[in-house]
Amino acid sequence: MCRKHIQGYPSIRIFRKGSDIRDDNGHHDHESYYGDRDTDTLVATMEALVSPVPKESKKLLMGDNDNGTNDTKRPAPLTGGCRIEGFVRVKKVPGNLVISARSGSHSFDPSQMNMSHVISHLSFGKRISSKMLSEVTKLTPYLGGSIDRLKDRVYMTQVTQHDVVNTNVTIEHYLQIVKTEVISRRYGRENKLIEEYEYTAHSSLVQSINIPAAKFHFELSPMMVLVTENPRSFSHFITNVCAIIGGVFTVAGILDSVLHNTLRLIKKVELGKNY
Repeated sequence: MCRKHIQGYPSIRIFRKGSDIRDDNGHHDHESYYGDRDTDTLVATMEALVSPVPKESKKLLMGDNDNGTNDTKRPAPLTGGCRIEGFVRVKKVPGNLVISARSGSHSFDPSQMNMSHVISHLSFGKRISSKMLSEVTKLTPYLGGSIDRLKDRVYMTQVTQHDVVNTNVTIEHYLQIVKTEVISRRYGRENKLIEEYEYTAHSSLVQSINIPAAKFHFELSPMMVLVTENPRSFSHFITNVCAIIGGVFTVAGILDSVLHNTLRLIKKVELGKNY
């Protein structure tokens, strides 16, 4: 429906020569019927639209043939539904993102609306490049695992486990967001490497008395994860080198003492002077 820009039900779209696009002073719009929905007005409008069409064209449009039957079958569309893509600027406070059908000039049948959907991508904050993410992952391997937790998730509303059709079903997603910052300190300066928002998600199906919708409830946690990279100083390097050298000398002394005492014991045994 969204691919054809049908915004309400029932909608009456008017096609002329196979197209419903009309050009009004350079502005393209879809020609639709916005008049009264009573029987007399609808019949009069349809007769006014059909009367200028020649009879030969009517036969072609109605699919008439010699046998008086029409066995032409149209293939089912390969894809259906709507595709929503974009971003929304929100404040760092709890909020809701609701996707539903709304119109002041159209009526809807809630029992016929299916809010099943597939989430291809849902994240918060700026997009992080794969190169930057790979560099930061060297510092924190767990980073980036929950940026897009709902990716490729499928949510169905129509059929239950017992093959019973659900109607007026709203899908609600509850998202708990936690901010993570990675800061690098080098040469006395702080450099923010990355700022990301990871979240956990819980979803549920709710029977609704109103028009079904897909709702996303998000809440930003007051806690923040701060990862700081502190470079080691030169004195720390000297201390480690001294510790390594001292350990080598200690181990060498122990081995020398053990070897010396063993050789002396062997000589005493050979001379018969054991103890």
